[in-house]
Amino acid sequence: MTTNTTKEFIIDEALKHFDEGYACSQSVLLAFADHFNLDKTTAKRISATFGGGMGRLRETCGAVTGGFMVLGLAFGNEEPNDMDTKLNSYKKVRELNKLVTDVHGTSNCRQLLIKHASEQEVKDRKHHKIICRQVVGDATGLVYDILKHDQKI
Repeated sequence: MTTNTTKEFIIDEALKHFDEGYACSQSVLLAFADHFNLDKTTAKRISATFGGGMGRLRETCGAVTGGFMVLGLAFGNEEPNDMDTKLNSYKKVRELNKLVTDVHGTSNCRQLLIKHASEQEVKDRKHHKIICRQVVGDATGLVYDILKHDQKI
């Protein structure tokens, strides 16, 4: 488990992973992996296909889905009939989605790209520096705030 769990440290970890070339989803999950004693290889593989709005489908932003995974680690149910825990975890997912939407106007990858990058910038993969890195940092910080509020970090 990481000894430094400040918001700034966790955000820096996510951005470091993103700058290394990991997908948005991987970057967010990896930033919290130590806190949840999650093996980093497992974290990388679980979250690998969620980049680009889930496999480049340009649906829900990978940084947001990475955040959803972290919320599952913190709030998810272990028993199939534990509806209180399950519904609370869904509530946390909706909370994160709303917070990201409040900041960026959407949590949809396609809409974020349209809003912040030209088609050519996306084709040239410049969108990572234009908007994706920012959303990774913001989503990580928002997940941190949710965890902190509920004393999960």
